[in-house]
Amino acid sequence: MTEKRPLVWLSAANSNTGIRKELETNWNLIDFDLGGPVPLFAAVPDGASIGVLEFPNLSGETMPWPESWIDALGLTYWVAIAPQRPVSGTHTAKLIVRYCSDFHTLPVDYKRINTVLGHLWGMASILEPENNLAHQDYQDLALEGDSQSIRDVRNLLRRFAGTPEPVLITGENGTGKEAAARFVHTNSTRANGSLIFVNCAALPVTLTQSELFGYEKGAFTNAVSSRQGKLEQANGGSLVFSGINELKLEQQSSILRFLQDGEIERVGGNTRIPVDGRIISITSQPLPDLVALGRFRSDVYFRLGTLEVELPPLNNRREDIPAIAHSLLETSSPEAQQKRLSKSAVQSLVNHSWPGNFQELQNRLRQGMLLSDRPIIEACDLGLSPPRSGIDAPSNLSLKEFRARADRQALLCGLRMANYNMSEAARLLKISRVSLYRLMEKYNPGPLSQSTRQRPYRKGDLT
Repeated sequence: MTEKRPLVWLSAANSNTGIRKELETNWNLIDFDLGGPVPLFAAVPDGASIGVLEFPNLSGETMPWPESWIDALGLTYWVAIAPQRPVSGTHTAKLIVRYCSDFHTLPVDYKRINTVLGHLWGMASILEPENNLAHQDYQDLALEGDSQSIRDVRNLLRRFAGTPEPVLITGENGTGKEAAARFVHTNSTRANGSLIFVNCAALPVTLTQSELFGYEKGAFTNAVSSRQGKLEQANGGSLVFSGINELKLEQQSSILRFLQDGEIERVGGNTRIPVDGRIISITSQPLPDLVALGRFRSDVYFRLGTLEVELPPLNNRREDIPAIAHSLLETSSPEAQQKRLSKSAVQSLVNHSWPGNFQELQNRLRQGMLLSDRPIIEACDLGLSPPRSGIDAPSNLSLKEFRARADRQALLCGLRMANYNMSEAARLLKISRVSLYRLMEKYNPGPLSQSTRQRPYRKGDLT
């Protein structure tokens, strides 16, 4: 028998639409009460991508919650059901136009709505992979490269993958810690199991147990069916605590018993469930420091940090930057495939300090791809100063001197990119021609093009 597909049903609690019974033959309906405020935790089962929004009447203006519910549930497609066709301009009509792919009026034709839902389900199933592949994320390339530091990390991760012990991955933000977690999972004997991520920073204290351990039917409002928690979903696979340093002490206490015994108990249940999930934790702050400050439990830390690896920042992997930048650029979008980095731009990338690591690298490349209207992306398009050949930056420059040098380099870069066309250079630098001439007078950018060198710049040029 074919497994029923999940279908979210958002309506008033007293809804008794007959179409529900017919749809239940092909769909697993998950109910939410449209008439009440949105709870912090909307229990949407994995795989749910479409929903039905049923209006109990057309006085939608009296119901303040539909938009909040729709945003909280985060589905791909909605289909509306209303007693009659909504009047144009009403709140209900605006909701349907904004959020819904189709709408039906009572009495609902079962065959028609079932066909529509089936089509939308199919569209959602192919849309999500396309969205995931729209561009290659830096996480996909963070472990690539031939630098000694990243080769050492890869070797260590391979050794970790061969054990069942918990792994703690540390490093600055944007260094690819999620990529390291995936590497451990895919190179382990659990590779065929689930890889479940928990965003600790977004996990409210009050919802920790229901999110991690799951719940039984009737455990709380809207718990219309039992649901596995993240830990149980990771049984036979791996669970990644992303941002473990963000967990509050109460939350750390909640997971301690699982770390000790390997068992969980669903909210509203009384049965201990054994879970065999490999724990991988990610942190951007050293946990020993947080332990010393009283912000992290030492007993939790010692159970999470059996095996520990630190990812190097990007400025320690400068020889890897050119190849990774080219790969990110080629896969960012179809438009980017026609563009490449100039030698000057590549050198500017290598020279940059990268406080934001790979995340900053990816953002700068996307900026360059969008801002450059030429096939070649220059350093200016990346928001970087072009390299100064043969000149080392003095270490004793003041902030004012650094800013002046950056202004001069940006000016020179803009002039060169515009072939010394003043109007074009001003447009590229996003300043007026008057400001451009003032900068030229202030910083004297050096020899210009042949036509510009025929006579010196004069203030009369402003007219």
